[in-house]
Amino acid sequence: MNQWLLLAVNSISYGGLLFLLSAGFSLIFGLMRIPNLTHGSFFMLGAYLGAAFMGRGPDALSRLSAHVFAGLPAGFAFWIAALLAAATMAVVGGIIERFLLRRLAGQELAQVLVTLGLSFMIADLCLMEWGGDPIPIDTPAGLRGAVPIFTITFPAYRLAVLMIAVIVAAALWLMLDRTRLGAMIRAGVDDAPMARVTGIRVSRLFTTVFCLGAALAGFAGIIGGPILSVYPGLDADMLPLALIVVILGGSGSLLGALLGSFIIGFILNFGQALFPALAYVILFLPMLIILLFRPQGLFGRHMP
Repeated sequence: MNQWLLLAVNSISYGGLLFLLSAGFSLIFGLMRIPNLTHGSFFMLGAYLGAAFMGRGPDALSRLSAHVFAGLPAGFAFWIAALLAAATMAVVGGIIERFLLRRLAGQELAQVLVTLGLSFMIADLCLMEWGGDPIPIDTPAGLRGAVPIFTITFPAYRLAVLMIAVIVAAALWLMLDRTRLGAMIRAGVDDAPMARVTGIRVSRLFTTVFCLGAALAGFAGIIGGPILSVYPGLDADMLPLALIVVILGGSGSLLGALLGSFIIGFILNFGQALFPALAYVILFLPMLIILLFRPQGLFGRHMP
């Protein structure tokens, strides 16, 4: 019984982390029709930058950050590093969209090749800058240990990750459903040419959404550090999961990204524990079924 509860707890927290990664990816794919294969690299680069801002790692930025953050309260540097990593990735995402992907609008094959090439370049740059050894990220002070909830003992940090995912989901929902920016994003997702006719500057909207998606991926990278650590190849491990979540939930659907993330979290954890030899078969099987019988995903719409 304890094993089942532990797997369920890990699945829930991992689903929250996957949502932080895949929510921006879903919006980018749904709005811009860009299969952004650098999204896993945004996750990994955000994790490495967050570790460097915390003073972890062999690079000059880590040494500088260690001096800057030396006087901060224990654990406070982690959250500052997470916000700095998210902001940095927003800038990186904006540059990539503005100067590369915007020039390839409507060229799906070129977009795939460019984003794939960028992912390889980012992976090599991370390997050159931070080396091949994993960088462990300490759990922030105050979130170590466990919290009893009814009959379940829930690790405090994993509970915090879940709460952060819920807060981000609520904030994104409010933005999409209750703000003018959200109305423009929904209009762009439904019909980009008509949105342009009504005066919406879709190109600027694309950049905003891309920056938001990159920031969420970078933030998820450092938030996932205490659970996953930071290592070369992290991008290749996370990108397929984000793709499965988007295919399962539907591109452009926030609800689909949320539900799909928790479904994949449960399938991945229980599959690896119960059927380790078939873990990836079990993981990819729902994606194949969705592609065959409902290509737009559970909550997505047919793409024009």
